[in-house]
Amino acid sequence: MRKNDRASITSDGGRLMSNDDFNRNAGSSTLGARLRRLSEQIDRDATRVYAARGIVFEQRWFGPLNQIVQNGPMAIGEIAEKLRITHVSVSQAARSLEAAGLIASYADAADGRRRLLALTSEGQARVRELAPIWAAFDTAATALDEEAGSVVPALNRLDDALADLSLFDRVSELLDRPGISNR
Repeated sequence: MRKNDRASITSDGGRLMSNDDFNRNAGSSTLGARLRRLSEQIDRDATRVYAARGIVFEQRWFGPLNQIVQNGPMAIGEIAEKLRITHVSVSQAARSLEAAGLIASYADAADGRRRLLALTSEGQARVRELAPIWAAFDTAATALDEEAGSVVPALNRLDDALADLSLFDRVSELLDRPGISNR
């Protein structure tokens, strides 16, 4: 039985909110906190999946490693651009992947100043080992998205809205209105 099978259900099929869940009760004012909490929960569960199968793999490695698998050798900046995350995040994950022996860094033949990341033979073997696990993650994520009412399109719209106008710009516009204190 799932934990939430015992939760109270409202007449419209939604779950009753717990009075002690501040972030959930606060609505959109805690959007960032809710997204962080969900991300942490997903990452924790993914880590548990790998550990339960005796595989040493950090969830933060997936994005950069998957880009190298899909595209072949890539520079850190290219991976960051594809994933739309910071160069620093990719660089940290790359150092960790390199220390784990899954990727290697080498000078680009076309531009010696540029470093490319590529799978090692150990990395290729690990990817083969992880393929069925990643397929299970995909299947579970698709089912979870359906169960939650197709949140991926909503996340895409949120991503697009922030790309159009950042939260910083939105808040700044509000604070720059006459009569609003900047304190």
